[in-house]
Parts: sequence; structure tokens; C-alpha cells
Amino acid sequence: MHAPRTILLHLDATARTAERIRCARVLAEALDADVTCRPCAMSELMRYPFTIGAGTQAVEAMRQAQEASRDRLFRLFSTEGAGSPRLHWIEADNTSPWDFSRHAFYADLMLLGQRDRSDPMDHLLPADFLPTVLLQSGRPALVLPYAGSIGPIGKRVLVAWNESRESARAVTAALPWLRTASSVQAVAYGEDAQQPLERLRAFLRAHGVGDVHLHAGSRDDQVGNQLLSLAADTSADLLVMGCYGHSRTREWVLGGATRTVLDSMTLPVLMSH
Repeated sequence: MHAPRTILLHLDATARTAERIRCARVLAEALDADVTCRPCAMSELMRYPFTIGAGTQAVEAMRQAQEASRDRLFRLFSTEGAGSPRLHWIEADNTSPWDFSRHAFYADLMLLGQRDRSDPMDHLLPADFLPTVLLQSGRPALVLPYAGSIGPIGKRVLVAWNESRESARAVTAALPWLRTASSVQAVAYGEDAQQPLERLRAFLRAHGVGDVHLHAGSRDDQVGNQLLSLAADTSADLLVMGCYGHSRTREWVLGGATRTVLDSMTLPVLMSH
């Protein structure tokens, strides 16, 4: 329930990384937190393993390309971090995407980016990187959209509620924002949505959250689209929700609402599995 003191920031070569660094710097100051900035992408050899047998010259060219990419990312970190003592670059030997979840165990909050399939550097991460980290780490994550400028986060908050452990964890992680928000809206869907919302409002009041406006939706289909529509209607700058999914034969499969929001989100989303 305390404000996050340690934040793990994902860095890669996509264009949106600059915005994530800037957001991390603002968050660190606002929350009195330290940010570990960790590069994470598939190496040249991971993407082109056949070059291992192509001779030392090809391998050396791959290594140099990897170092050049790392140097570009460090320059971006230095520029956008603006010398903040709260942001810490990690010189990682292992930048494997499959290693990122392990490092998330030691952070209160992850700062990640929505996948942008149109970005020319999108191929540097596995297609399932975001759901894998969200579901495997068990840590809350603030996911930033790939388009639009990111202003102040958490002034107008929309909470998606459904009486599940994932939703409860997300609300707990969001308390630092909920306590200081100027507007808090909560929504639940289904025939019996009102009573759980009333219980949530009482819980939030006990934790110092002011008035909470409730939305009880009778339709429980297309929940992801309904959430995003309500977020736009209420001018929310933060959506809080559980992250739902499971592992199936080494593949992470997201629930429908989670998948819709991650694909179509236009505002920051605080998620927890």
C-alpha cells in the first residue's frame, strides 16, 4: 500500500523509449523512488543464430552492431534522464527478454510500453514480451501507450473492478495515485455489479481516497472496449485493472479484456496479475 520505492524501467530501441524515460524521471520525483533502467531486447545472435557457424568475422560484426545499439540507447538515457540521480543505468550482460521478469521480482513497479507493430524496431522483442512479463513476474506494471504525449498521470483515475485477486492487487498498487486524484471513477459489469462497487468504495474510503463515482454496467460483453470508451468519456488519465491470462504450452494467453486494452489503449494503464 506504500508508494513504490523501486521502479524497473524497460529500455529498447523503439521510438517510444524516450517518452518512457521522461515519464520515469517525473514518476521518480513525484514518488520519491529510484528507477533501474534496464536494456532488454533480443541480441543479434539471438535473431540470427546461424551466423555462429559463419566464421569469426561475421560474429565480430554482430558484436559491434550490438555495442553500437547499446551506445545509442545509453546516449538516449543520458539525454532524456537529464542527469537525474534517481535514474540508474544497468550495464547488463544478459539483455534477454526472457530474463526481464526475474529482475522484476526486485521492483515495486514496472514501467513498460504498449507494443507498436509499426515501429521498425518492434522485431527486437518477442511478440509476447509484454504479456509474458505481466503474467510471469506477478508485479504491478504501468504500461504507457505508444502514441500521444504523456501528461500528468493519476489526476483522473478509472478503476475497473470485478472482485478478483488480480483486480484487488491492481487497486492496492494504485492507492498512491488514488489518494491524490482529483477524480476517481469505478466501474463493474454484470447484473450484480452495484454491490461490489459499494464495497470497493468503502474500502477506498478507509484508505484515504475521497469520493468515488460508481458506474454499474449491465452488459458484461466487450468489456475491454467498454472500459476504453468510458475512460475517454470521463477524460481519465489512468486506467487501473487486473491483468488476466494463463500459460498454455509455453505460450502466454491473455484474457479478452486484457488483450483488447493492451492492443487499443490510448492512456496509461496500471495492471497487476
